[in-house]
Amino acid sequence: PAVGETAADGPATSPARKPRRDVSGILVLDKPIGMTSNRALQRVRGIYQARKAGHTGSLDPLASGMLPICLGEATKISGFLLNAPKTYEVVARLGSRTDTGDSEGKVIEQADWSGISLESVRSALADFRGDIEQVPPMYSALKHQGQPLYKLARQGIEIEREARRVTIFSNELESFDGDELTLSIHCSKGTYVRTIAEELGEVLGCGAHVVELRRLAAGPYSEADMVTFETL
Repeated sequence: PAVGETAADGPATSPARKPRRDVSGILVLDKPIGMTSNRALQRVRGIYQARKAGHTGSLDPLASGMLPICLGEATKISGFLLNAPKTYEVVARLGSRTDTGDSEGKVIEQADWSGISLESVRSALADFRGDIEQVPPMYSALKHQGQPLYKLARQGIEIEREARRVTIFSNELESFDGDELTLSIHCSKGTYVRTIAEELGEVLGCGAHVVELRRLAAGPYSEADMVTFETL
């Protein structure tokens, strides 16, 4: 998946709401699947009745996992977490490409994957380590003239995007079961994991798209630090 900008909100003014409090700290949320990052932010802010809050790197609704949320004074250091390396676990399905790069999109191409071997996958992964160039996908939160690219993509509009350099510190094949690969990817800010899955499928000659994505770490925080909404 992909990485977004910090979102921040000022004091609420609606008289129907409870008074906001000056609460400061960082909550390492385990965002559930199906929820936008902004919705998760607003829910946490509401639980704490915090006057100010911001998240540090969007996760798509399809994705789950680590979403550090800065409250109050901690928003001043949100850029540190936004720019920090992150770790993801991703499940990619071989044999088909979608227009969004994930399972929420429309299948646009299919190919036989049955001849793909474990050795060929491991060999192909070597091309996605170190400094690499990535073209941001159209289905992303990047903006063009004030409009998010994904909104333009839904209108059938494609904008030329410049390649960006990102760093893949490591990528490991965790499992290869049928047509699905599970990868662990440790990468720099700005990396689009969906793009890695798509380009890996191209190298293998059969196409691929993301069916599951989970962020496990960001900066100094690990999976053990995460808190669910059920706990809150």
